[in-house]
Amino acid sequence: MKEEYFKWYSPNLNREIEMLVFGHSGYPVILFPTSMGSFHENKDMGLIESAKWYIEQGLIQIYCPDSIDKDSFYNKNIYPIHRIENHVRYDKMICHEIVEKVKNNTAAGKVVVAGASFGGYHAANFAFRHPGYVSHMFSMSGAFDIKSFMDGFHNDDVFYNSPEDYLYGLNDPELWKMDIVLGTSNWDICLDSNLKLSKVLNERNIHNWLDIRKDQKHDWPVWKEMFPHYLSRIKFF
Repeated sequence: MKEEYFKWYSPNLNREIEMLVFGHSGYPVILFPTSMGSFHENKDMGLIESAKWYIEQGLIQIYCPDSIDKDSFYNKNIYPIHRIENHVRYDKMICHEIVEKVKNNTAAGKVVVAGASFGGYHAANFAFRHPGYVSHMFSMSGAFDIKSFMDGFHNDDVFYNSPEDYLYGLNDPELWKMDIVLGTSNWDICLDSNLKLSKVLNERNIHNWLDIRKDQKHDWPVWKEMFPHYLSRIKFF
C-alpha cells in the first residue's frame, strides 16, 4: 500500500500543515481525524488498514490532513470569535489547498469526505458548505453542534458552520445528489446528535441513511466496521 507524506506552508492558515496520502490512484477520499487528532491518527488507529483492499485495488486514494482543533474549537485561551475565525481558515485550506487540487483525479470531478467523532462534524460541515465538490459524505459517530464551543457567542460564521442551523436555508441542487451516511450506534454518546441531523435532512427531503448499529460504543472498533462498508457505496466505474 503506497503511503506518502506531505508538508507545506498553508497561505490560508499562515502555518505549516501536514498530511498523509494512501494509495496510488482512485477516487479521492478526504478523511478527517477525531477531536484534536493528528494527520497520522487514522493510520495509527487502524482506520486506514480497514480500507486496505480498496486502496490496493487502486479504487481510492485517502487524504489524511492534520486538524487545527486545538487552535479553533478547543482553544479556551482565545476569544470565541477567534476560534471560529480559525476554523473558517481551516475550511478554506481544505477546500482550496486539497480538494480543488484532487477532485479531478477521477471523472466524477468530486471527492468523498469522511471522519469519525469530531471528524464526522468536519466531513458533514464541509460537504454541506461545498456540495458541488462532494459526492459522498460518511460521518461515523459525528457530533454536529459547535455552539457549545462558543461560550454563548454567535455570529454569521458560527451560524454557517452549524449544519443543524444553515441546512434549512440551502437550495443547491448538488446537495440532493449527495450520498449522505450518518453512522452511529445505540450506545453512541453522539446518537442524539445523529438523530437530530437526520431529522433536519429529512425535513428538507434530503435523502440520508441513518445507520444505527447494535451494541457498539463510540470507539474505533465500530468505525473500522463502518468505513469499508460505506466505501462500497461509491460507484467506481
